[in-house]
Amino acid sequence: MNSSIPVLGFSAWSGTGKTTLLRQLIPALKARCLRVSVIKHAHHHFDLDFPGKDSYELRKAGADQTVICTTTRMAVISEFAAPEDEPELQQIVAALDTARVDMILVEGYKDIPFPKIELHRAALGKPYPYPGDESIIALACDHAPPDGIDIPLLDLNDAEAIAIFICEEFLRDSQKPIG
Repeated sequence: MNSSIPVLGFSAWSGTGKTTLLRQLIPALKARCLRVSVIKHAHHHFDLDFPGKDSYELRKAGADQTVICTTTRMAVISEFAAPEDEPELQQIVAALDTARVDMILVEGYKDIPFPKIELHRAALGKPYPYPGDESIIALACDHAPPDGIDIPLLDLNDAEAIAIFICEEFLRDSQKPIG
């Protein structure tokens, strides 16, 4: 992936706690004066607005894109005719206003090669994607990992330590375009 801004993913099986970690990690990064964007990949349908709201009615009338903007927030809703029309991660990154942020955190897209921290929770009993996924730069888990892990190990339950890793290791090494 080519991007002029650092993009870091969080890869894990469902139920591992990706969103929980990001909810703790974002304030820790913002406390270090970093401006953060988040891309969340969902495998289900969602709706930001609801029947009776003007934006909903305009979208349901056939608008391909609807922008809702207030003095404090803006949302762009794009409709896709078919699942194969879903944009690729690089297209989503390119659509962001990267002048307003210092880094992009991505939840999901675990099958795409870009720098990621793998999250692993022992209670789920799921396999490790690492070392099969060479784009994983660190492993954050809640237990002692198996032997042979040769990437940085982080405590899944310590968002502050993960923020330090991101600032001191990932961002330092990401001063060049990714890709």
